Amino acid sequence: MYKIFIVEDDEMIAGGLKRHLESWGYAVECAQDLGNVMTEFVRASPHLVLMDIKLPFYNGYHWCSEIRKISKVPVIFLSSAADNMNIVMAVNMGGDDFIAKPFDLDVLTVKIQAMLRRSYDFVSQSVVLEHRGVMLNLTEAALLYGSEKLELTKNELRILQVLMENKEKVVARDTLMTKLWESDSYVDENTLSVNVNRLRKKLESVGLLDFIQTKKGIGYRVG
Repeated sequence: MYKIFIVEDDEMIAGGLKRHLESWGYAVECAQDLGNVMTEFVRASPHLVLMDIKLPFYNGYHWCSEIRKISKVPVIFLSSAADNMNIVMAVNMGGDDFIAKPFDLDVLTVKIQAMLRRSYDFVSQSVVLEHRGVMLNLTEAALLYGSEKLELTKNELRILQVLMENKEKVVARDTLMTKLWESDSYVDENTLSVNVNRLRKKLESVGLLDFIQTKKGIGYRVG
């Protein structure tokens, strides 16, 4: 089932869109905190975004550009500001289509169906993990924090993936070593420590101090 994420300031429009699209068999989630759209976007992990332009805090162009830093998910702008300048701006900021308000729900549905078909017949969806504002893009092996972006090695990516997938608990050193090297052969524990320490220094370079915490005698967790 495809999931659609709606970022819309007008609750009546958002509710109407949600009911209509659910009647077509889509899973639909509406952004609740319009000042923190990215956290909700990552949690929802949608296949398509419907984005209004005029929003409180930051406009739709801002959120589209933020989404584009971590995902190639299709974004369709919905707006009454349908002049040429806004349409050009929407495309330049990473939007895939622009539909003027007021719009016909059936026409919107057909456009959504076509966009999903084009996007997912050939292209796989980016997988993103989030913890306390840190975005880990598994597809691109990159970490984003604020305006900073880190390219990660294979081992760095695997360490962060395991820790962020288990962010509520401590991950044992043995578990991490198995995930990293996927081998029954013996690997010196010091090798894991070297990898973790190198990753910590890289995280500190973008202001992430103590993001990886050590639980002595047990393992590691994200803070």
